[in-house]
Amino acid sequence: MSCLKIVLTTLNAKFIHSSLALRYLKVSCRDAGAEIKIKEYTINNEPLAVLGDIYREKPDVVGLACYIWNIEQILSLAQMIRKVLPQTKIILGGPEVSFDPLETMNRHSWVDYIVTGEGEKGFRELILALKDGGSVEELEGLAFRRNGVAGVNGAPAIINDLNTLPFPYDEADMEQLKDKIIYYESSRGCPFRCQYCLSSATQGVRYRSRQQVLQELAFFIRHDVKQVKFVDRTFNARKEHYLPIFQFLAGQDCRTNFHFEMAIDSLDEETLQFLRQIPPGRFQFEIGVQSTYEPALNAICRHNDWPSIVAKVNRIQSYNNIHMHLDLIAGLPQETYERFAGSFNAVYALQPDMLQIGFLKLLKGSGIHKAAKQYGYVAMDTAPYEVLANNYINYEQVRQLKNMETVFNLFYNSGRMRLTTAWIIRTQEKNAFSFYSRLARYWEEKELFMMAYSAKSLYRHFFAFCQDAYGEMQRLWEQLLKMDALLTDQGTIRPDLLAWNGEKWAGEKNDFWRDKNRLQRYLPGYSFTTWRDNKKKFLIEVFDVDIPEYLRSGTVVYKPTALLFSYAGKEASYQLLPDRDFWLEGETATDDAL
Repeated sequence: MSCLKIVLTTLNAKFIHSSLALRYLKVSCRDAGAEIKIKEYTINNEPLAVLGDIYREKPDVVGLACYIWNIEQILSLAQMIRKVLPQTKIILGGPEVSFDPLETMNRHSWVDYIVTGEGEKGFRELILALKDGGSVEELEGLAFRRNGVAGVNGAPAIINDLNTLPFPYDEADMEQLKDKIIYYESSRGCPFRCQYCLSSATQGVRYRSRQQVLQELAFFIRHDVKQVKFVDRTFNARKEHYLPIFQFLAGQDCRTNFHFEMAIDSLDEETLQFLRQIPPGRFQFEIGVQSTYEPALNAICRHNDWPSIVAKVNRIQSYNNIHMHLDLIAGLPQETYERFAGSFNAVYALQPDMLQIGFLKLLKGSGIHKAAKQYGYVAMDTAPYEVLANNYINYEQVRQLKNMETVFNLFYNSGRMRLTTAWIIRTQEKNAFSFYSRLARYWEEKELFMMAYSAKSLYRHFFAFCQDAYGEMQRLWEQLLKMDALLTDQGTIRPDLLAWNGEKWAGEKNDFWRDKNRLQRYLPGYSFTTWRDNKKKFLIEVFDVDIPEYLRSGTVVYKPTALLFSYAGKEASYQLLPDRDFWLEGETATDDAL
C-alpha cells in the first residue's frame, strides 16, 4: 500500500481539553509514509455526527484513544465505523484497553488491534507493517488476531528514553488549540506506588532532558498559550529536574499559567523561599492529600507527612501568588464515613482555592482493583468503575457524600458565599462537614439536585436554606451574603431578595463622586466621566454591619458602614469609606456591638 490514510481520534471530556496522546502518535509516524489527520470530539457530540465526520475522510486506519470517561462511547463508535467502513482497520489504545486487551478483543469483534501501554513506538511499527504487508505478531505490546483468535505479545510497552520522542506540537496545533488547555509532560512514571493509581503498574520515573523541556516550554510562551497543564504524576519528584524549570518559567514575561501535580511535603526550604518570587497567576499546584487517616494511607501504600503538608500549604498561601488545589478520595479502604469527615475537615481548614472530593475508582491494572475482594468493594461494572460501597462505608453513606460533593462544588469551589459559609461554620455548626452535609440534606428535601442552576438561583436557594436553618440571625448573614455577592462574579449578580441600598444614601453617594478631593484620596488619578462608565467600574454600598471590623477581628458591630467597590481589575476589591468622608454633615451612625 503506497500511502495509508489515517484518522486519529478520541472523545475528550470537555471542549477545552485536547489530546496529547494523539499528537505524540502523529509526530512519531511522520516518516512512516502515512497521511495522518487528528480529529478531536467530545463525549457530548452527537454520535452519528462524529461517525459522519470520520466517514467523510474514508480512512484506511482509524486509531481511537480510550479512557474511563469515553470507553463505552468509543466502543460504540468503533462498531459503527466497522459497519460503514468495513475495510478500515480499527486500532484502539490508551489506559482503558492496555491492561485487559484480550478481553476487549474477544468481546468486540470489530476491533482489529490494540496498542497497549505507551504507544508511540508500537503504533509506528504497526503502521509500517500494515503499509508494507509485514507481520505484526512480534510487535511488542500489540494485541492482534490470528485466524480470528485474539492474541497479545508481551506486556504494555514502556518508552525508556523520553528524549527519543519528538515534540508533539507544531505551529498548526497552536492555532487550533488557542482556546484549549495544552497538555505537556516532562516525565513519565511516579516515585510512589499508590494502589489506586495506574502509575502503580510501572516502576521508576523517566525524564525528558532539561534542555528539551525548556525549549518546548518557550514554544508555548511564544504562542501566548493560556494554560499548560503538566501531566507528570509527581512533578517535583527530583529537584534537579523541577527547580530549573520553575526558575525558567518564573523569569518569563508572559500570561501563561502552568499547572503542576505536586507532593508538597517534599519541597525543601530553598524551593519554598523561591516560590515567594513567582508572579501571581503563573503557577497552579494540585496536591493529592487523598486522606489524613493513617490506616487508609497505609492500605494504599501512600505516605503523607501531614504536619509538613499543613505548614507548607499555609506558607505558600501566605504568598498570595499560587492557586492551590487540594484533593481527597472518598471510599478508600479502612476509611469510614466518620473518618472521611475528619479528613475533609482537616483539609478544609487549610482553605485551599479549590478542594476536590473524588470517589475511588477501581481502575484496571491498579493494585486496588486486584485487592477489591479483600476490602469488600462493590463498584460499577462499566467505566468509570466508581466505588458504591466497601467493608467500611455503605452505599447510603456514599450517596450522602455524593450529594455533599455537589453542593460543595456549587458553593465553595465556585468561590461563592465564602464569607457567609465561614460565619455559619464558625458560629452555628460543629464543623465544615456538618454544615455541607446539612446543606446537602436541604437540597435533597427540596428536590434541587435534578435542577439546573443559574448564579441568581443559587443565591435564592441558599437564602431560603439560611432562613430555614439560621432565621434568628438573618440580619447578620444577609449582610454577609451581600458582601459575598459584591466580591464574586465582578459584582454583576445582585439578587433581588437582598436588601440593596437602591435610592437610599443617594445624596451621600452623589456628593462623594462630585468631590474631587475625596475621589483622589480613594481613587488616585480617577476623574468622573459619566454615570454609566462609573457604574461599570465602581459601586458604593452601605451595609448595616461594619464588615471590615468583622473580617479583621470577628466582632459584629451593627452600624451603617459605607464600602467602595472597584471592578476595574481582574478581581473585585473594596475599601472602607470612613464616616468623615461619606456621611452628610450632621449624620450620625449608631454602634451596636455583639
